[in-house]
Amino acid sequence: MQPLTPTCVWTISPQLVTALDERFGVPIDSYVNGSQVWLRDDLPDGITVEWRLHPVPGFAGPEGVGTHDLFAEVAWALAAGEDPPAPAHELWGGLEAFPAYGDEVEPAVLAERATAALGIAPDHTGLVDHGALGDEWERSGGDLSLIDALVDQLRTPLGR
Repeated sequence: MQPLTPTCVWTISPQLVTALDERFGVPIDSYVNGSQVWLRDDLPDGITVEWRLHPVPGFAGPEGVGTHDLFAEVAWALAAGEDPPAPAHELWGGLEAFPAYGDEVEPAVLAERATAALGIAPDHTGLVDHGALGDEWERSGGDLSLIDALVDQLRTPLGR
């Protein structure tokens, strides 16, 4: 069995996108599959947290908006009260936060610090098997909601 990773999960909402933009700014990395990533030292002892917006299955960005500009354009439109190039829920399933480099942290500590950093409490918190999630994602050919899969793991007792 793979080591379990403490994680926090938020389901997508316009408020979540706006909070990410206000608190964290633009992502440090954006992927063609729609993922948006921030790395921040939000935990004690300089432990880095990876904050990752996971794309919806079958992600397709809106026409005319590049991968690296997508988050900023959506966040700007939401903050300005305008229609974004695509609704956030059509782009991302939600946000996951976890120790970026496998550091050990209690899920409750991660949830407390993540809430303080983002200003929104996570919808789900606990331990997940990222290895199993990666395998499931590969088997699906990328047609898997990682947010749904994370929530399913968090709702299932350990040791299944």
